Amino acid sequence: MLTHPAHARHTLIEVTDLRQEPPPQPVRGHERALRTVVDWARNYLCHPHPDLGRTGNVCPYAQGSLDRDAFYLAVAPGRDHTPADLDRLLVTYRDWFVDLAARHGSAAQFTTILVVFPDLRPDDVPPIVDRTQERLKSRFVAHGLMLGEFHDGPPAKGGLWNPDFPALRCPVPLLAIRHMVPTDFLFLRDDPDHVRAYLARHAGQIPPHLRATVRDAVDHFGLEPVTGGAGAR
Repeated sequence: MLTHPAHARHTLIEVTDLRQEPPPQPVRGHERALRTVVDWARNYLCHPHPDLGRTGNVCPYAQGSLDRDAFYLAVAPGRDHTPADLDRLLVTYRDWFVDLAARHGSAAQFTTILVVFPDLRPDDVPPIVDRTQERLKSRFVAHGLMLGEFHDGPPAKGGLWNPDFPALRCPVPLLAIRHMVPTDFLFLRDDPDHVRAYLARHAGQIPPHLRATVRDAVDHFGLEPVTGGAGAR
């Protein structure tokens, strides 16, 4: 378990903490939800799915995150979360994520923080999970990060390869923080600032199947043409 160096009430739970007896204090009272999330990651994210629309695991990075001990859980208990409180909480974890990723060195890309909301009722989820993701997405993208919403609604977003596949379904509501990767462009193409943030990091790594889509967005928003090896990979 990790404790934030400046905010002692903010902790990150590691998978190994769930095997301790007795469990660390931040785990107590939330063991079932946390174990459910870890099982979901192992049994869903880390495996192929027939409806995904492509080969490979549902999440290409979850297994690597678990294998490298770069998979962290945070608990946001209760139901009374104001937008201001959520913004402070998520930005704190965002900045901590950056520090943690740097410590993982060559495995930095596998760093993941899942902020779990174990006490929410179904009616709580849209204003707390979905609206927070929408409100804070730009503040994460500007740092080269993605903030994703997962719950059992499921979120009204299909998979990239099969729009009818509910890729973001999770039995426990949560917000996931991870690094932006070259294949994320389709999540970013509708906002010029998001496109700029993407190009600043991945202009030389645009996957072949996304090159035309990136060019269209660049032209649409009147951005600088993609140069310097942008067609690579």
